Amino acid sequence: MSRQYSVPERLGAFGLTVAAAAAVWPAVTAGSGVGLPCPLRWATGVPCPACGLTTASVDLVHGHVLAALGANPAVFGLALLTAVAVPLLALRHLGAVRPPEPWSPQARRRVAVTMLAAATASWLFQLHRADLF
Repeated sequence: MSRQYSVPERLGAFGLTVAAAAAVWPAVTAGSGVGLPCPLRWATGVPCPACGLTTASVDLVHGHVLAALGANPAVFGLALLTAVAVPLLALRHLGAVRPPEPWSPQARRRVAVTMLAAATASWLFQLHRADLF
């Protein structure tokens, strides 16, 4: 039987991966000079909702909370989700917590609307930061 992971658990695992990458990213860029440009901003000059997340992740992992907030406040949502989901994943792996149950259609819609609102707020923040709004 294959193991089922909930969306929050998957996002939490993604957040853990982001934190690990953010811890080593400055060394990679310093040694290679390679960065991660935003494809939308590169092509159009308009930032995307995720613009600044790499910078914010690196800043947050290195304890620069205000710099992370200025780069992209959405990183705090991912950090919070990671802080909750990683222990949950560990407890589920140990059998202390039951596997996830599927969400109802109403719950899925609520989460979809919430995520859309968060992405819209992030995009408005990025547009304001870039003096485009």
